[in-house]
Amino acid sequence: MRSDETSTLDTNQDDIQIIERLQETTRKMRSELAKVIIGQDDVIEKLLICVLSKGHGLLMGVPGLAKTTLVNAVSEVMSLEFSRIQFTPDLMPSDITGTDILQDTDEPGKRAFVFVKGPLFANIVLADEINRTPPKTQSALLEAMQERRVTANGRIYRLPTPFFVLATQNPIEQEGTYALPEAQLDRFMFLINVEYPNRDEEREIARQTTRGSQEKLKACINGQELQEFQEVVERLPVPDSLYDYAVDLIRATRPKESEAPDWLKRWVSWGAGPRAVQYIIRGAKARAVLRGSYLVRQEDIQAVAYPVLSHRLVTNFQAQSEGINVTDVITRS
Repeated sequence: MRSDETSTLDTNQDDIQIIERLQETTRKMRSELAKVIIGQDDVIEKLLICVLSKGHGLLMGVPGLAKTTLVNAVSEVMSLEFSRIQFTPDLMPSDITGTDILQDTDEPGKRAFVFVKGPLFANIVLADEINRTPPKTQSALLEAMQERRVTANGRIYRLPTPFFVLATQNPIEQEGTYALPEAQLDRFMFLINVEYPNRDEEREIARQTTRGSQEKLKACINGQELQEFQEVVERLPVPDSLYDYAVDLIRATRPKESEAPDWLKRWVSWGAGPRAVQYIIRGAKARAVLRGSYLVRQEDIQAVAYPVLSHRLVTNFQAQSEGINVTDVITRS
């Protein structure tokens, strides 16, 4: 990086103090989360990046890996209102957005319809097994994720701030599920793979979860502080060369673009859209702050590329016949 470029990207002193406070706060949050979540450091970091970037996350993993416990714990340490929606095939849009209910008024003998808010009206919404609900209900969630609002009976209701959706999906059980449309997948900033713990972690899980009640988690941050941290992340400087790097990286995933290599054109039928560039930049900013940096570096972009791209690339039959998956494509890119 050129010295003149660095000099134009200085972070002001007030933001530096906020970033230092953010780093101390995240250390405390990790310490609290460790009381109920053993290991999964990478998953926790990606969740924090999503939250600091005002993005939504899709957690992919088999049952029993504490995905629900993790999201609930995050809401506790952030002192945010938490809501869990168990998605099922019979779930209707009004079940999550809310509905009008006829109620008595202050005037004797008179009744009126009053809107009763659904579980979407929370700061952190856990959409459990999101692919088990039909497209109509998925569409209602899509509006909430994108617009931060819901529409019921022709009226618009704003969702609380901050607001983000953390959804879970089981990758092995597909019977009775509805594939998420590409438009909704694109609204998720990260696809976060939750893997099995290693042997030592699994031994510690067995020890801690079978010895009685667990410690109550302490709140380390509130909604107002979180918004302050989100704003300072947005202001973090990014060199122009890294904007070029991020754009070139995304354009190279599209088989119809001239920037795409021949091997990618042979294996990929659909690449990432412009929203992927936005999420890579936002995610790189949040990662830089969490790592104690006041300037985004190329390594930050590379680190968030996989969770941003893994659910946005579509491989073709040629790739499948050769045993090539999305992970192979991203790694080679």
